[in-house]
Amino acid sequence: MYVFGGRAPMAILRLPAVKARTGLSRATIYRKIQSADFPRPHQLSRRAVGWLESDIEAGIATCIAGGANNR
Repeated sequence: MYVFGGRAPMAILRLPAVKARTGLSRATIYRKIQSADFPRPHQLSRRAVGWLESDIEAGIATCIAGGANNR
């Protein structure tokens, strides 16, 4: 984990962790990214991407609050 500016620790999640946290498949995650319903990943290296844990947690909270169920 990284500490950014004295705030809460930040973690970068790779795809398997994102799938486990959200319960979504790889195809669904990328489809939701294309429709702007899921946070875009950050480029970590040439062939690796990851999501900020805080972005994924915010997306889950939105889904629980009913945002995803209204579609």
